[in-house]
Amino acid sequence: MIRFSVFYPSAEGATFDHDYYANSHVPLAVKTWGLDGAQIDKGLDGPYVAAVHFTFESMEAMGAALGTPGTADVMADVANYTTISPVTQTSEIIASQGPR
Repeated sequence: MIRFSVFYPSAEGATFDHDYYANSHVPLAVKTWGLDGAQIDKGLDGPYVAAVHFTFESMEAMGAALGTPGTADVMADVANYTTISPVTQTSEIIASQGPR
C-alpha cells in the first residue's frame, strides 16, 4: 500500500480555509482519483496547519490516478483555500497497528 500525503506548512500571514478544504477540495481529489476517501488532519500543534493522506494499492495505481486529466483541476483548486505552497510525501505503508 502507498500513502500520498500533502502537508501545508505554517507560515507567517498565510491563509487556509479548513471548511473549503474538507468539504470541497479533498472530495474533488477523491472523486477525480477514484478513491474511497482520505484522512484529513487539522494541525493543532507542530509545523503544519493541515494535511491530507490518500491511500493507493501501488505506485502504479497512484501514478495512473495522478496522471488523469482531472488532476489539473485539483491543482488549480488550491488557490481557492490557501496561500500556502504544499509539501508532498509518498510513503510505503509497511505496518498497521490496531486501536490501542
